[in-house]
Amino acid sequence: MPAADFQGSSASHTARSFLSLRRDQVHSMDSNEPTILSQELETFQRHVADFLADLSSASSGDLLSLSWIQKLLDVFLVCQEEFRALLSGCKEELNRQPMNRLINEYFDRSVKALDVCNAIRDGIEQIRQWQMQLEILLCALDGQKSLGEGQFRRAKKALIDLAIGMLDEKESNSVISQRNRSFGRSGINREHRSMENHRSLSWSVSRSWSAARQLQAIGNNLIAPRPNDILATNGLAVAVYTMNYVLYFVMWALVAAIPCQDRGLQTHFHVTRQFIWAGPVLALHEKILEESKKRDRRNATGLLKEIHEIEKCARHMNALVDSVNFPLTEEKDEEVRQRMKEVKSVYEAIKQSLNPMERQVREVFHRIVRSRTECLDSMGRANTS
Repeated sequence: MPAADFQGSSASHTARSFLSLRRDQVHSMDSNEPTILSQELETFQRHVADFLADLSSASSGDLLSLSWIQKLLDVFLVCQEEFRALLSGCKEELNRQPMNRLINEYFDRSVKALDVCNAIRDGIEQIRQWQMQLEILLCALDGQKSLGEGQFRRAKKALIDLAIGMLDEKESNSVISQRNRSFGRSGINREHRSMENHRSLSWSVSRSWSAARQLQAIGNNLIAPRPNDILATNGLAVAVYTMNYVLYFVMWALVAAIPCQDRGLQTHFHVTRQFIWAGPVLALHEKILEESKKRDRRNATGLLKEIHEIEKCARHMNALVDSVNFPLTEEKDEEVRQRMKEVKSVYEAIKQSLNPMERQVREVFHRIVRSRTECLDSMGRANTS
């Protein structure tokens, strides 16, 4: 089933159905539980493989676009819910070794992913600042009956501010870290808040925080489970390893796409092809690395398709504005209007998708916290019973 089918509430519905099925089977067929569990584990592996294959099938034009990132986050949320459903039906196993160690290692990685989510949210805010400059540019030059010097001066200032913002992001990642916010403050209206009022809160990353180091920490000692561990956990060790890799890849892809401190993409994925989802993961990893090596993407603040389009539009508009003489010739006027169509296209794409994507990142954050809390609480109750 394609990942696109798991949008919004359908993802939660699928996970709830999965969980209900698990509970019904366990209660009615206790004697066959290992067989039922093995079937569920196989289904989970196949779903992960199908979701990642769907992501990998995206064309080069869609890869790393806002819509593709939304699909990526949907995949994580669905996988997380199915994983939670698996664990909820195996509470006793969670307190046995080596499962207890494996699940706690996963939760340690997921906590590290929370910082990545916060850094990505700050990167989204940076893109929003660039969007505001595009809006000023559109107000100055788009849809006007006639274009004069005053409008071009305003457009030039917006282009300069945009260039400075993107250059600052390339040369110093400290700009974003000064505006960190906690996901717990999402209800505050940003439009009524000045930059000076932004302050670091409990979940915010520090100025010395590094996305590259955080990814390294998430991927550290991420190795396939040993046969003895698989046998001792009735195969659950494979599900934990799979979810670890889903978490790892999703965080890496977000860092690749969105501006954040000390991005760094030279992360190696050591996964053998014995797992049916390994092929799609490695293919996606290679595609994204190839994108980062393209001449016009090497020094990009982020590989997000829309960031690349902002840079192209800004470059074209700068050259055009610098070449303008007044009064405008009919040919130059038409060229300006054509270029503004390009600006409007990228502006509308960002306007339509950026806020929904930010909500998804926030949902990933909260889902990680909630799943960890529920599982650890369940393990604690089992220990006291």
